[in-house]
Amino acid sequence: MDRDDRMETLSEAECLRLLGTVPLGRVVYTEHALPAVLPVAFRVSADGRLILALRAGTRVARVLEGTVAAFQVDDFDRAGRCGWSVLVHGRAEVVRDAGERAAYETGGLRPWLPEPGPEYVAIAPELVSGRRVLPEPESARPGRGTAARAPR
Repeated sequence: MDRDDRMETLSEAECLRLLGTVPLGRVVYTEHALPAVLPVAFRVSADGRLILALRAGTRVARVLEGTVAAFQVDDFDRAGRCGWSVLVHGRAEVVRDAGERAAYETGGLRPWLPEPGPEYVAIAPELVSGRRVLPEPESARPGRGTAARAPR
């Protein structure tokens, strides 16, 4: 089977659905004119924004404020060598509304390291894309009646 036969481009609707199925993603932003990537806990809000939970007092929220950032999530099956990846681009804004912040905190959205407390940044999706790598057919898997392929 050709490698391209296993790659599927996801619709925006499917990408947005998949975003809500994992609790962790990576925010990609620029710091000191260099790309930076940070794994963060997040949630998709009712209005479709991605709400990132960051540690309060870190520079990340200040650096993200008002910029265009990227956010990437994925899930994969090592044994099946398949999975999906979704990439979102959008403008990032620090969540300043006290009621909104309290709702996220009481709803359990917390950064990996919870102290000194959460700070929330919202990313409104503007560009959304994704891909899925489909499982190999049983007949193409090593040990299933066909010769194992050499790694490429």
